[in-house]
Amino acid sequence: MGALVWKFLGRGGAVSAEVLARKLAIAGWTAATGKAPPGHTNNSQASWPRAVSWAVASGAFVEVSRLLATRKAAAYYTESAGHPPKALQTGR
Repeated sequence: MGALVWKFLGRGGAVSAEVLARKLAIAGWTAATGKAPPGHTNNSQASWPRAVSWAVASGAFVEVSRLLATRKAAAYYTESAGHPPKALQTGR
């Protein structure tokens, strides 16, 4: 397995996780508050605390999802190739 395979697995998994996490965050916020998230629609009248709450909650959720997807992809690559991706090896 080579660098191209890792790029596909690592980045592809992270992007897919990000798209899914954003959709879940929007659905979760809408279900919890009964309103669309600030900035998701033309809702520029949202209060600062509400807008910051959305930014923190959705940002953290999306980044944790990307992290988990990247780690899972690295574990899969390592298991399949017998070594970690060169981009993740210590000292590179």
